[in-house]
Amino acid sequence: MSSRLHPLAGKPAPADALLDLAALNEAYYARRPDPANADQRVAFGTSGHRGSALDGSFNEWHVLAITQAIVDHRKQQGIAGPLFVGADTHALSAPAVTSALEVLAANGVDVMLAPAGQFTPTPAVSLAILEYNVGKTGSARADGIVVTPSHNPPRDGGFKYNPPNGGPADTDITSGIQKDANAYLERQLQGVHRLDIERAKAASTTHVHDYLAQYVAALEHVIDFDVIRASGIRLGVDPLGGAGVAYWPAIAERYQLPLTVVSDVVDGRFPFMTLDWDGKIRMDPSSPYAMQRLTQLGDKFDVAFACDTDHDRHGIVTPTGGLMQPNNYLSVVADYLFRQRPGWASGRGMGKTVVTTALIERIAKGLGVPLFDTPVGFKWFAPGLQDGTLGLGCEESAGASFLRRDGRVWTTDKDGIAAALLAGEITARTGSDPSVYFNQLTATYGRPHSDRIDSAATREQKARLSKLSPADVTATSLAGEPITAILTQAPANGAAIGGVKVTTANGWFAARPSGTEDIYKVYAESFNDEAHLQRLLQEAQDIVNTALKA
Repeated sequence: MSSRLHPLAGKPAPADALLDLAALNEAYYARRPDPANADQRVAFGTSGHRGSALDGSFNEWHVLAITQAIVDHRKQQGIAGPLFVGADTHALSAPAVTSALEVLAANGVDVMLAPAGQFTPTPAVSLAILEYNVGKTGSARADGIVVTPSHNPPRDGGFKYNPPNGGPADTDITSGIQKDANAYLERQLQGVHRLDIERAKAASTTHVHDYLAQYVAALEHVIDFDVIRASGIRLGVDPLGGAGVAYWPAIAERYQLPLTVVSDVVDGRFPFMTLDWDGKIRMDPSSPYAMQRLTQLGDKFDVAFACDTDHDRHGIVTPTGGLMQPNNYLSVVADYLFRQRPGWASGRGMGKTVVTTALIERIAKGLGVPLFDTPVGFKWFAPGLQDGTLGLGCEESAGASFLRRDGRVWTTDKDGIAAALLAGEITARTGSDPSVYFNQLTATYGRPHSDRIDSAATREQKARLSKLSPADVTATSLAGEPITAILTQAPANGAAIGGVKVTTANGWFAARPSGTEDIYKVYAESFNDEAHLQRLLQEAQDIVNTALKA
């Protein structure tokens, strides 16, 4: 991403960059959000509600209100099965689970919690929901909550709802939960039912579920561990102090893998991280600055990988190419899976978002596979992954999930663990690490050059950008080529992309507003060269600025 680098980017986190956990915890309980302040209201983005207790945007009252709103939603939808609850290693996740359990127990909801001391990756929650719901309909169905702000800095917390399809909730659901939660805040939690935590823990509706054992045992249906073992390749993994820290040793032991876990340290300050591009601690496995610990060890392994804090995103490190760009690895995944999964029936599609590399479009066309091109958000892939019409769903922010080897559903939320392990399978089966595989793909389909830039935008400009129509873009050419399409709706389903995408024969750009900051993001990709890419980015900004001023 084109941004001004912090002078300590990629360097070990200094002491003054580390979070005061006691102050964060105190703020979670002591600070009351002001519902009249837009920044302190409940706001569900593409990945749930996120914020920090220190800013008044993720506090006890938020979690109590959201949880009661989820209980109300379950009643409205006739969902009476258990609620699977998982949490990552962010410092705010533990108190948020406590708050949620107090509300769930008071409402008589059966809650499935991990054993004490066990963290829960997002894909393990999705799998648990789907496995429970096999053969069940109506009120017997289960759903879930995942407490995580993904790869966000240590000061942040997050809260997501997954309906019975196991994937992220769609906007129809989250908008209702958001509205009801904010109403509870405005009424100072009047109508929110709650038990003290000791009574909640002892309630007959509070149960223990071993997510780790269930997930690890089922992985053999997704990854070919036999071919990995037989190859003798060396694997390395850095959990980045996240929710999968205990999963990796269990996977290595069960499947007898030559897998080295670089670190098993869990610390809510994440002091072992190197600083990201902006000088913040961020557990982003696709950032070369955050991933220094593993990339410096990359030549010790035939392939290595990392996952973010809730383990729904992946980063791949190879000895021949270092840390792979997410789009490049996802292209390899797309080509490999649709060549090497004979158990998948013909006609299954590849799912990608409109800002994910067009190389996947070329691969899909080359293999004769239907393409499902959606707005940003993994929720769009959940139905197709559940019913098997999609073999793969992926997005440019290093998130993906795919079917089991026999074509049955695996997870309908992103799975960084399976995506990472697939890099081992690819290397073992093909004899080429994913970087080499990617270079082979580009010899056939062309090499993409991509980047993203952020530009300041007011709330009014962001709102206008999200509602642009093709007629608002008056340009007829882009970076020296005729414009072939102007999209404000996704090709797959006609859903609004919340911005605009403009394409030519050898490049494209997309612009969309940020859901959390006063900026808009411009993504661009060229199949010519870096100079063409920079021209795309510059002209994209000009086109967007002209449209916003119209």
